[in-house]
Amino acid sequence: MKNSIVFMIAFALVFYSTDASFIEGFVNYSSWHLIGAREFSTYHKLITPRVLALLVAPMLLGTVFSVLLLWFRPQSIPTWAVWLVIALQVVVWVSSATIQVPIQFQLSGDGLSIPRINHLILTNFWLRRVPYGITAAIFLWMMAAALGKQR
Repeated sequence: MKNSIVFMIAFALVFYSTDASFIEGFVNYSSWHLIGAREFSTYHKLITPRVLALLVAPMLLGTVFSVLLLWFRPQSIPTWAVWLVIALQVVVWVSSATIQVPIQFQLSGDGLSIPRINHLILTNFWLRRVPYGITAAIFLWMMAAALGKQR
C-alpha cells in the first residue's frame, strides 16, 4: 500500500508540474514580448515568488517522490523506468540551474531583453519541456503498468 501511495503522489506531482510548466513556458514566456520595458521589471518581480511556490516547489517534490520510487514502487513498475524519469528530471534541473535561472536573474536585474527571452524560450523548450513531457509520458506508462497488475 505504501508503494502505491508514493507512486500516486509522484504521478500527481509530475502531472501537475507538467501542466504548470507548459503554461509557464508556452503561455507566460511567449507573452513577455508584449509587455512594455517599463512594466516588465515590476511584472517579473510579481510573478517570480508565485512561480517558485506554484511550479518550482511541486516540481522539486515530484523529483523527490520520483527518487523515493527506487525503494517504494508497485512491483509492476521496473526500476529502469524510475531511473529514466530521474535522469530526465536531472536534465531539467541542471538546465534550470545553469541556463534558465541565470537568464531569469538577468531579466530581474536588467529588465526586458527580447534576445534573453528568446533564448529562455528556446532552451526552456528543448531542455525542460521536452524532457519533462517524456517524464510525464513514462509516468503514464507506469500508471498503466501498475493498474494492469491489479486486475
